[in-house]
Amino acid sequence: LVNRVVLHLVQAIRGKDSCFSSIERQSAGSYYERVKISEPNEFDIMLVIPVERIQLEESDDTGAYYYVSFKRSPKEKAWLKFLEEDGKLSAFKMLQTLREIIKQEVKSIKDVEVTVARKKAGCPAITLQIKNPPAEISVDIILTLEVQQSWPVSTQDGLKIEQWLGKKVRKDLRFKSPYLVAKQNKREKVLRGNTWRLSFSHIEKHMINNHGNSKTCCESDGPKCCRKGCLKLLKYLLEQLKMKYPKELEKFCSYHVKTAFLHSCVTWPNDSDWHLGDLDYCFQRCLGFFVDCLQKSQLTHFFIPQYNLLSLEDKAKHHLLSRKISYELNNGFPIFHE
Repeated sequence: LVNRVVLHLVQAIRGKDSCFSSIERQSAGSYYERVKISEPNEFDIMLVIPVERIQLEESDDTGAYYYVSFKRSPKEKAWLKFLEEDGKLSAFKMLQTLREIIKQEVKSIKDVEVTVARKKAGCPAITLQIKNPPAEISVDIILTLEVQQSWPVSTQDGLKIEQWLGKKVRKDLRFKSPYLVAKQNKREKVLRGNTWRLSFSHIEKHMINNHGNSKTCCESDGPKCCRKGCLKLLKYLLEQLKMKYPKELEKFCSYHVKTAFLHSCVTWPNDSDWHLGDLDYCFQRCLGFFVDCLQKSQLTHFFIPQYNLLSLEDKAKHHLLSRKISYELNNGFPIFHE
C-alpha cells in the first residue's frame, strides 16, 4: 500500500517541478533496518535530490546544521525561486512547494484514501495518513539533498568503527555522499527556515544491516548475534516509557537510543560480545551505557563528535528518564508485561 502511494507521488513530483525531476526515493527508519517492533504502521521515506557545486556554511557550533548556497548560479534556473536574498537555499520554501504538490496529488489517488497531516512546528517531515481499516498508516516524507562532495570537517573524527567494522569499511562509507535534511535549527537567532541538518540514515542503515565484526555474522549459514535484538528492545522500552509519560519524555526520540546502541557496538566490537543467547545480558549492558549518558547529560553524535545530542538545559529530563530506566532494569522490566 505504502509503495503504491509513494510510487504515484514520486512520478507526479518529478513532472511538476524541474528541481525535483531527479528525485529518488530512499527508505529509512526502523522498518527498513528490520528493527521495527510493533506493527508496521509508520514509515520514513526520504525523497533524495542530488545537488552539486554547493557551499556549506555551519549555522552554529554543533557541526550538524548548515546553510546551503550554490557556488555558481545553478544550471537549472528553477532553483532560483528557492533562494533567499542572500543566496541561501531555503529549506522552508522547498518544503512548502513539495507539500503543495503532494496535497494536490493525493486527491488523484483513487483506490485508497490518503490525506496530508497538518504541519507540525519544527517537524521537517510531510506526513501522509493512509486509511487502511481498521488502522491507519502514517508515512513521513523527508526532503533530502544528496551532497555530491566530501563530508564536512565536523565529521572528521566521527564514525569510530575501525575496531568494529574495520578501517576499509570506514573509508568506503565516507566515500558515500552525505545527506542534508530540511530541518529548522532552533538555536538560530532569527528563525528563517533556511537551515539543513546533516543526516547519515543511509550509512546507519548500512551498518545495522551489515553489523558483524566477522563478515558472516547473521548470514544464513553464519553465526547469529543479538545486536538487532538489543536495538529493538531499546527502542521498544523508550516507546513504552514515552507512552506512559508523554509530556515528561517528549524530548526523547528513538535516535537517542540508536546512537547509544552504535556507541555500544564500538565499545564491544567483537561478534563474541553479542552471542544470540546473551540477549538479556547484552540488552542490559546497552541500557547501562545509555543510563550513564543520561546521568552525565552527554551523548555524542555518532558521526559528529562535537555535537552533544543531550542539551544541558534538559538535565532534569535526562535524570528523570535515567530513573525510569533504572527502575525497569532493577525490577525485571514490569513495563514489558503491562
